[in-house]
Amino acid sequence: MADNAAYVVGPGDTLSVFVYRSPELSVPDLPVRPDGRISVPLIEDIVAAGKTPTQLAREIESRLKKYVKDPSVTVIVRGFVGPLDRQVKVIGEATEPVALPYRDHMTVLDVMIATKGLTKFAAGNSAIIVRREPGGKQAKIPVRLNDLVKDGDISQNVEMAPGDTLIIPQTWF
Repeated sequence: MADNAAYVVGPGDTLSVFVYRSPELSVPDLPVRPDGRISVPLIEDIVAAGKTPTQLAREIESRLKKYVKDPSVTVIVRGFVGPLDRQVKVIGEATEPVALPYRDHMTVLDVMIATKGLTKFAAGNSAIIVRREPGGKQAKIPVRLNDLVKDGDISQNVEMAPGDTLIIPQTWF
């Protein structure tokens, strides 16, 4: 498995596989299937999920060696979602609820920008972040989204962690 700083391929990502001097073996837009695998010419069903693009390129090279002399492969991530345990999910009264790929030092404000803010029915100051702690225990972190988004209270700009779920409840009139 890759270290935490390197990007790890996940289901739903789109890859480009480039085989130097072999355009017939290159694939420009290759989706990673829900089972985490890809197929390229001459090689079927390579597990891509959980590997860095470089690790995947080396595996493709090793499998191509029986067909191509000294293959040189580059894997480029074109569209990314990332593995499920590295996504940040937003549910409830966000304008566009979504699962986002986690980025280092991502904050609640980054998430709110990506989801285009709160709906008019959102109880933003009652939002919580659900985080899985080491050992499997769940932590609930309250976050006052209205104070952050509307009033600029930067103290509410909590740093997200891979696998977090931001829950934005509906207000009661």
